Amino acid sequence: MARTGTAITNEQLLVLQQILFYRELEFELKAIQRILNRRNFDKLAALRKHRATLLQKRERVHQLIQTIDQTIETLSGGRKMKAKEMFTGFDPKKQAEHEEYLIERYGECARKSIEESKQKVKHWKKDNWQTSGEEWDAICKDTVNNLQAKRAADSFEVESVIARHFQWLKQFWTPTKESYAGHGAFIVASELGKSYEKYDPALPSYIAIGIKVFADRRLT
Repeated sequence: MARTGTAITNEQLLVLQQILFYRELEFELKAIQRILNRRNFDKLAALRKHRATLLQKRERVHQLIQTIDQTIETLSGGRKMKAKEMFTGFDPKKQAEHEEYLIERYGECARKSIEESKQKVKHWKKDNWQTSGEEWDAICKDTVNNLQAKRAADSFEVESVIARHFQWLKQFWTPTKESYAGHGAFIVASELGKSYEKYDPALPSYIAIGIKVFADRRLT
C-alpha cells in the first residue's frame, strides 16, 4: 500500500533547524516564534549570528575544561592555583547579573557583602576550598535526607541543618535576617538553584523555606 501524506519541504526543515539552534542558545519557544514570524527575518544573518555565538561558547567551554584540569591537578597536589584561575571561563556577565540583582534588591549592604566575600576568599588555598566544598556537600545531602523523609521544612531536624548552612555562608559574607531570607529566594529564582537541583529537583524550594523559617526564628 502506498504511503499517503505531505512531504516535509526544505523550507520547513530550515525552520525546524532555526528552532533547534535557538533552543540550544536557551531561547524560550515564545521568543523563537516571535523572531521567526518577523517579516524581515533573515536566515543567513541568523545563521551567521548562531555561528559567532557558538564559537564564543566553544571558547568558554574550552576555558572551563582547562579550569577543571588545573583544579584537579591542584587538588591532587601537583600544582598551586591562584584564586583568579579558579574562575576562568565562568560567564562574567551572569556573575555580574547575580551581583546586580542582590544590590538592586538589598542596596548598599549587598554591595558591601559582595566585596566582603571577594576579600575573604582572595587568599584561600586548596585546603580552604576543599573543606568548604565538603561542608556544603554534607549540608545538601542532609537536607535531602530530611526532604525524602518528608519532614516539614520548619521542623527541628531541618532547622539544625539550616543552622549549619548559615554558619557555612558566613565564611563568605555576613548575612542578616533579611539578606539570609533573600538568599533563600535567590536560590529558587536564579541559576544558583541548579547547584542544589543536582542533589534533588525539589531541594531549592525546600531549603529556601527552611532558610526563611530559620531567619524569622533565629535572626534579628
